[in-house]
Amino acid sequence: MIEYVNQLGSGAPRIGPPPTGTDASVWSLDTAADTVGGYRVEEAAAVLDAGEREKAARLLLPGHRHRYLAAHLGLRVLLGARLGLDPREVALVREDCRCCGGPHGRPAVAGGGVHFSLSHSGDLAYFALAAVPVGVDIEETPDADAVADVLESLHPVESAELTALAAPRRPGALARLWCRKEACLKAAGTGLARGLAEPYVGSASAPAAVTGWILTDLPAPEGYAAALAVADHHDQGQHQNQHQGHDQERENQT
Repeated sequence: MIEYVNQLGSGAPRIGPPPTGTDASVWSLDTAADTVGGYRVEEAAAVLDAGEREKAARLLLPGHRHRYLAAHLGLRVLLGARLGLDPREVALVREDCRCCGGPHGRPAVAGGGVHFSLSHSGDLAYFALAAVPVGVDIEETPDADAVADVLESLHPVESAELTALAAPRRPGALARLWCRKEACLKAAGTGLARGLAEPYVGSASAPAAVTGWILTDLPAPEGYAAALAVADHHDQGQHQNQHQGHDQERENQT
């Protein structure tokens, strides 16, 4: 587990050296704040791009709109600090979707330079920056109805794990499970397009191993759970070689 999450507040962040290898820097933000990284949230439109402003405008509730603006302002502040750019100059794009090839895949910085992930829930946002694909997720503890709604959509072993718990413990276990799964899916760039069953991440106090990813829980305030997934290229390479080996064996047998 990453033991420390950096706090992004009203002043400019002290960004530190860039992550290398499978390291990641993780930041949290109170999205109810009025100032983020030296910028007023009410003036965020001057920093965000047209797509972000359009999405914010579609949020009818002022609180939801404020949290969205604060989170995306925070993301640009961190990316700008990492890349040596004014937050206004950070150009964000979408990679091709890994499921259908459409232009709505994982968000990325135009021209590369750093991988990132953003998640927000309630009044908190978490950000992760890394040299390799990364996914972060934070979730508020759901209610009992939410557990019942998704129970049958999970991996069968995960459904069995949750069912075996006493009812009061299920929401917290689902929050752990859900953010682990979301972190992996965000890092992979597939989202929920392929359903909730895979990958199996488990609901126990420590996440299950996931091939190709280093999955870890993150510190989070009471009532929340958070997780981080970072690409393990060595593991992914071994997994790919195993598949290639199996394919070659099948070709030799035909």
